[in-house]
Amino acid sequence: MANGVTYGITFPFKDSLNGKFLDLSDTSEEEIRSSLIHLLLTRKGSRYFMPNFGTRLYEFIFEPLDSPTFDQIETEIKEAVETYIPGLTITSVKIEPAVATQDTLQINNESATEFNFTNTPEVEYTAKVRINYNITNNVFNTPGFVIINI
Repeated sequence: MANGVTYGITFPFKDSLNGKFLDLSDTSEEEIRSSLIHLLLTRKGSRYFMPNFGTRLYEFIFEPLDSPTFDQIETEIKEAVETYIPGLTITSVKIEPAVATQDTLQINNESATEFNFTNTPEVEYTAKVRINYNITNNVFNTPGFVIINI
């Protein structure tokens, strides 16, 4: 914790290791990453008083693995981020069929945590989505990425 300053609850929720009920984000970058994951994994229409918050990514679980579907997924992600996380710029969205991504989670010497829409084995995922982004609310344009299995 940087001088006792916290920014919010991390997502996905984890138990706190320092006496609080839930783990809190210590940096603004960690908070923005948590906000991105929360936005993407929330079904559109499921939040009271904010029916447009979230994405329709759950609707793409059993869709065909083709270019039009991948374009719709990319558009859904970019529109949601532009609307609800103004300090974040999506630099690229890479979508691959699960059969093409059976290798390791090491991507350019970076380790990643993957978030899954379903609780099925890896082979049954529809697609693997890697979202590269820049946090533009500070001087340095901090880069980051998230991997989601749909």
